[in-house]
Amino acid sequence: MSGTFVGFAGIVAMLAMLLLRVPVALAMISVSGLGTWMLLGSRAAWGVVQTTPFQFVSSWTLSAIPMFMLMGYISFHSGMTSSMFALAKALLWRIPGGLGVSAIFACTIFASVSGSAVANSAAMGRITIPEMLRAGYEKNFACGIVASGGTIGALIPPSILLIMFGIFAQTSIIQLFLAGIGMGLATTIGYSLLIIGTSIFRPEIAPRRMPRVPSEEILTHFLQMWPVMLLLVGVFGGMFGGIFTATEAGAMGALMSLLIALVQRRLTFPLMGRILSETVMVCGALFLIGVGATMFTRFLAISGMGDLISQSVLGWNLEPWQLILVFVAVYLVLGTFMDGIGMMLLTLPIFLPIIEAQQISLVWVGVLTAKLIETSNLSPPLGMNVFVIKNVVGSLTTVTGIFRGVLNFMYIDIVVVLLCVAFPSIVMFIPDLLK
Repeated sequence: MSGTFVGFAGIVAMLAMLLLRVPVALAMISVSGLGTWMLLGSRAAWGVVQTTPFQFVSSWTLSAIPMFMLMGYISFHSGMTSSMFALAKALLWRIPGGLGVSAIFACTIFASVSGSAVANSAAMGRITIPEMLRAGYEKNFACGIVASGGTIGALIPPSILLIMFGIFAQTSIIQLFLAGIGMGLATTIGYSLLIIGTSIFRPEIAPRRMPRVPSEEILTHFLQMWPVMLLLVGVFGGMFGGIFTATEAGAMGALMSLLIALVQRRLTFPLMGRILSETVMVCGALFLIGVGATMFTRFLAISGMGDLISQSVLGWNLEPWQLILVFVAVYLVLGTFMDGIGMMLLTLPIFLPIIEAQQISLVWVGVLTAKLIETSNLSPPLGMNVFVIKNVVGSLTTVTGIFRGVLNFMYIDIVVVLLCVAFPSIVMFIPDLLK
């Protein structure tokens, strides 16, 4: 039996299992293990199963993920989020739809300490949605604002998605973080313009004005943000200033957030236990997917299927922009039935050799990948952020209603993606400036 046939059968089996809702880690591990056994025998297959998990999780760079996640969960559970929304309201109350725009800006700021779209949506949803509803916002639009704003958490550093991409693509994580800022800000601006336009032309959905905030309160709210500002300066100032690496920055962020929460007396032993439990559970799920992706990469290499696909696509003689549009289309389709990390790690072994052959910047591709994954976090039927917001608001509205609320924001996402494809400098401006 030829290796390419086994490789092709493995890919088909993988997609079939995913469509049947088999967990992506289990699908990749089982297909890779069985395929390796068919090609090389049982001893080689067991060797891969035994050694791959340790080789993957023992990576020094990978330790940044649990550290940044711990920082995000401590920041979330210790209540560092409310001051961001209060400051944004104080600064933006004059513009149409200022309350909704404030929610987007609060999501952007909290993204800098969460690294996760899910954590961002959950934290800001509890604070911002009730206030928007009291101000007269249509409930599905209010939910859509926060579900969409939460996706910025995977673009602004310390993005867990960008760390995972950097590890698998062997690309500078700091460069990815810098490029993510440009994509995150472009998304923030796009969402804000949508809210402002809706407020102007559809004030029954998003009221044009919110109550005036006295100017003297701005300083008060700014001072209340000292924990977040301290984290930003300490972690990212040190990382981008070359004082420590991205991996060391994760440990510094976890330590600083812990010390800040202790100084504020916002941590208890039960709460710390919950924080550690959530961090371990999420990291365990991510690492298991990573192990499966590593095994799947080896299986494709052994079968020769990876090279066959790469050479076939290169034989089409596509222009770089055409290749990127194919890349975008594949991610938008996969996003309807796969989770983000699994989708990225499944496709990287196939796409990376093709992208490298076309000499396209892996930093730019990494940020584009994160943006496409976060767009899929809003799309039915699996849009993770939508279900997070549904959990926050309970019986206030339906999942279908929230999907309607995020629809226009998904259009903005597509526009942002196309703009970044047409003008890569939107993403690469900051990394190129700081080279």
